[in-house]
Amino acid sequence: MKYYLYHIFGKKIGVTCDLKDRLTRQQGYACGEYEVLDSSEDIDYISEKELELQLVYGYKVDRQSYKELITKQRKLKLNEMKLNVTEQTTTFPCPLNKLKGNLMENKKMTIKTDFGVYYLNDDLIDWIVKNSKTSMYNPSRSYVYNKAMDEYAKSLGKQTPAREYYNQQEEVIVETPNVYDLIRQWADERGIYRNGDTKTQFAKLQEEAGELARAILKNDKPEFIDAIGDMVVVLTNLAALEGLKIEDCVTSAYDVIKSRQGKMVNGTFCKELNPHLKSTL
Repeated sequence: MKYYLYHIFGKKIGVTCDLKDRLTRQQGYACGEYEVLDSSEDIDYISEKELELQLVYGYKVDRQSYKELITKQRKLKLNEMKLNVTEQTTTFPCPLNKLKGNLMENKKMTIKTDFGVYYLNDDLIDWIVKNSKTSMYNPSRSYVYNKAMDEYAKSLGKQTPAREYYNQQEEVIVETPNVYDLIRQWADERGIYRNGDTKTQFAKLQEEAGELARAILKNDKPEFIDAIGDMVVVLTNLAALEGLKIEDCVTSAYDVIKSRQGKMVNGTFCKELNPHLKSTL
């Protein structure tokens, strides 16, 4: 397998095995908007080179090398389906005709809903396959209703794949996705990542900022909450279009400000200047 070390001008340096899929289809960059810096069939070499050039070019250096990330993904692949669990439904990342095969490959997995935690055994797999429906938003996904699954689990009596049984196991719970995961899935299902771009999302952010300004001027609390929520949604999608997660962006910002010293001036926090800079002024 050949690995390509790519550079998106002014954005990032990364590694992929498929330039067209990773850069053009997923992120929307045309050939002239990136360059290939190196390529190799040696994953150790390309992983080290990626970190080295990220540092040289002044980009954020990844916490995990490409090799470490790929190794981790391969270990999780068989025993972790990425489920979308909401209050009402559990959605599986595959169509109905592939659902049973995917569930059988993940028999060590558990499903956690508001009704309980369920151990994925043969009985539950058969029930899920018989009762799943195709997602109205994405035909490549299927789902079941959580309450119906819970009622079926109760009917199994001692064989119930429920919370009490789970507590005796040493398996890994598949956690309910956080709100950012749900936002990204919502955006992906509506084609925002396929057909949108950072410019349109930035324009959308300015529009939502205007809504927030109006809410502040009118002292309208519901509109204030709605505007902030909408801005977070847009920022989540803006980050995703650049191949980033908003969680990482927020963490990065916090790492910078957590030790910052300063004082409030006219209602605004002003950071303290570097002592060395003060002495040179």
